[in-house]
Amino acid sequence: MTDRLMKVNAYTTLDLVDAVAKGQEFETEAFAVANATSDRKVPDCVRLQFELDNMTEEHLPAHMEELELTPEQARTLAADLEKHADRVEAAGDGESD
Repeated sequence: MTDRLMKVNAYTTLDLVDAVAKGQEFETEAFAVANATSDRKVPDCVRLQFELDNMTEEHLPAHMEELELTPEQARTLAADLEKHADRVEAAGDGESD
């Protein structure tokens, strides 16, 4: 990702994750970067950012998506991610709900 908009370093949450860009007339698989962050000084929100590798994606210009979440929203999202992670792990272990 030579023209990456996000800064990727040792602190980036996920520097390589599988992603899919979907539109009404296209669907493209790509690698992506995903990051959860907040300002170092006087943080006022949690930011969830992601950027798809646009080296092979032909439908979208280089761009980054960013959600600004309140602490409560971030915790709600984290809890939902935990719930679904548990479900996927259980399915891999042969368990079911």
